[in-house]
Amino acid sequence: MNLNKESMESFIKQCQRVLKVSKKPDREEYINVAKVTGIGIILIGVIGFIISIIGQLIQGTG
Repeated sequence: MNLNKESMESFIKQCQRVLKVSKKPDREEYINVAKVTGIGIILIGVIGFIISIIGQLIQGTG
C-alpha cells in the first residue's frame, strides 16, 4: 500500500466531494427506508424459519 502525500490529498478531495453532494434525508424518505429495511428483515426471518421447519420435517421422517 503506497501512502504518499498525493494519494492522501486525492482521497481527502474525494471525501469532501462526497460530503458536498450528500444530503440529510427528510422525514418521508427516512420512513420509507425504515419500512423497506424492516420488510427485508422480516422476509429473511420468515424464509429462515420456513427452511428450519422443512429441515426438521425432513430430519424427522428419516
